[in-house]
Amino acid sequence: MGKTIALFNQKGGVGKTTTCVNLCCALHDMGRRTLIVDCDPQGHSTSGMGINKANAAPNTYQMLLEGVPAEKAIHKTPYGDVIPCNKDLFGSGLLLGEKERREFVLRDALAPIKEKYDYIFVDCPALLELLTLNALCAADTILVPVQCEYLALEGLSELMGTIKMVRRTLNPGLELEGVVLTMFDGRTNLSLQVANAVKKHMKQAVFRTAIPRNVRLSEAPSHGMPVLCYDKNSRGAEAYRELAREFLARNAKGGS
Repeated sequence: MGKTIALFNQKGGVGKTTTCVNLCCALHDMGRRTLIVDCDPQGHSTSGMGINKANAAPNTYQMLLEGVPAEKAIHKTPYGDVIPCNKDLFGSGLLLGEKERREFVLRDALAPIKEKYDYIFVDCPALLELLTLNALCAADTILVPVQCEYLALEGLSELMGTIKMVRRTLNPGLELEGVVLTMFDGRTNLSLQVANAVKKHMKQAVFRTAIPRNVRLSEAPSHGMPVLCYDKNSRGAEAYRELAREFLARNAKGGS
């Protein structure tokens, strides 16, 4: 049975989608069976994996709201499989609210395909809405990208409160996969101070691998590919390969 990981941070612009796309690609390159379920209506994971989100169908919207089986919504790419989405997903929370077991629509939809993958990554919207709750209820763990700036510390505290709420009321098995420091610049005191503060607060939950600021990471999405394929020798690509190795080591140690 595969493991479902939700990538979520209530603060936008923290590298959530970049981490989703590149960690998925790195694990795929290492022989793991990976799937991204794009639940962010902006569709950046979809386009970042080389899929034209404008006409991507079947997609997440059709899977959640029109009953299309997840198996039929999977799109194959050289970087891993994707269930894509686009702007049709905006406002889907209102329609999800009309369904029975409204918080568990995504979990029920993914259940038939979960055993086909080693890791399923769900890219969540930044807002805590019904679509996000669906992702957190479908997930076994949550992976939290945190940008190395002071405002991120406030967001991290709020996010941990959200995890506790979901665990208490909807998904008691939800665990923290870990915290990934992103946009890290070891030359600045700010990055070092924020990194130390996050590690002090979250302790062993923080991955040793930090993702650096890297222009190639910013350029890769415009070319419709992960940075590991856009520039495999870049600092960003190497960081995500190292993160994937650390991720696998943690999961092996935990028996997942």
